[in-house]
Amino acid sequence: MTTTSIHAPTAAEVSSAPAVVFRNTTVLTMDDSHTVIDRGDVLVVGSDVAAVGQQLEVPEGTVEVDGSGGILMPGMIDTHRHMWQTAMRGYGADWTLTQYFVWNYLEHGKKFRPQDYYAGNLLSAIDAIDSGVTTSVDWSHGLASIDHAEAAVDALVEVPGRFVFGYGNIHTAPWEWATAPEFRSFVERRMPRSEMLGFQMAFDVTGDPTFPEKAAFQAARDLDAAVTTHAGVWGATNDSGIRLMHEHGFMTPQTVYVHAATLSDDSYHRIAATGGHASVSAESESSCGQGYPSTWALRRHHIPISLSVDSSVWWSGDGFSAMRSAVNADRAREHHEAHATGDTVTHIGLRAEEVVEWATRGGARALGMDHLVGSIEPGKRADLVLIKNDESPAMFPILNPYGHVVFQAQRGDIHTVLVNGNLVKYDGHLVGTDLSKARAAITETVDYLRSTLGDQEWKAGMHPEIPESKVLDNPYSYTDYADSSTHSI
Repeated sequence: MTTTSIHAPTAAEVSSAPAVVFRNTTVLTMDDSHTVIDRGDVLVVGSDVAAVGQQLEVPEGTVEVDGSGGILMPGMIDTHRHMWQTAMRGYGADWTLTQYFVWNYLEHGKKFRPQDYYAGNLLSAIDAIDSGVTTSVDWSHGLASIDHAEAAVDALVEVPGRFVFGYGNIHTAPWEWATAPEFRSFVERRMPRSEMLGFQMAFDVTGDPTFPEKAAFQAARDLDAAVTTHAGVWGATNDSGIRLMHEHGFMTPQTVYVHAATLSDDSYHRIAATGGHASVSAESESSCGQGYPSTWALRRHHIPISLSVDSSVWWSGDGFSAMRSAVNADRAREHHEAHATGDTVTHIGLRAEEVVEWATRGGARALGMDHLVGSIEPGKRADLVLIKNDESPAMFPILNPYGHVVFQAQRGDIHTVLVNGNLVKYDGHLVGTDLSKARAAITETVDYLRSTLGDQEWKAGMHPEIPESKVLDNPYSYTDYADSSTHSI
């Protein structure tokens, strides 16, 4: 059967069609065999991928999207994004990690109201789907009240993306907020564990030998919630925390270790042995000091890798930047290690194909969603990204599609995005989202913060002074534990 559309369809036609077929494009399926189909077709019926191949027969009424000259890939998956901080996009461009701790935990971050969390999450969620990131973990670690959490989730459900809400509260000890009745009530009311809105608990382990975080892990187990934790972060979390988690039986295949940048081989062995996953934010780690981006070490220990953008208060909010920074850091380290012993790398260990895997299937596996998303296969949900820009001189020729995705393409080259079969971007324009509403909410938040801080403090926040030394040993205001491991005395 033939398609009903012979012209370039409009967004309304694509959105209302009973089926959509992408024609004559390079398909990166990211299936187990990493099948690449030249001049391939992908048929979407409802929320699912119905068929993948060439010159597909399609049902009556199917609308055709011409993918020639482009690349169709699975939607990217971000396993760690502090979405609320997008309200302050770019504000901390010159921060160190220590200065971020001061801003977020001790000073400015405390001033965010629930409506400011809503504004940041709304903009960040729209930002994600616009850039082809169809699934994002909202690592929401400043939820000073249930009202903050309500506002954060309100924003997520308003945007037609796929999200996982990582509940956290850096202002209160995790063993307190995780065991509070109001937290459990919130989870029961707002966390349906649906395909479109998942749930994690987000907290860190300081290494205190009394292991007070045990109660938070037990709460997560009672709620059947995965834990995502900043692990291997210079000045905050290191090997002692991993050891405590392991000795108490709280390292599971569902645990996601964010950054994992300053760990010993012993810790990496524990993560690998328990089937955990890492979330690497190389643009972040390279810039602010968590430790050298860890993919080079994770690969040696065969720990599954996913990627994240971390925070737009500093860095880019798109998966292309996450892939590019990860591969660059990994290769730089490989060359550096070889040069230190007088050797020369002649065959690079990390290939672009593997980095695209991290950005798609890696994220799906980390979130326990590999049966749903992360690859283009019949029966999986249609979370798809068409990279196609006939106006861009950087979009031809496409010779190595994996290399093109990692090193050549950018968010401005995204033509079409589907999430769960629903059109959310088409012909380079967002569909079904109200960007003006997000702009108005962000403007109100910025005006509020600027007036609350005052002009002097507002400007100083972008160029903060060296903070008190306590933060170097322990950035967590809810505990006095410190181990003095981050600087010489």
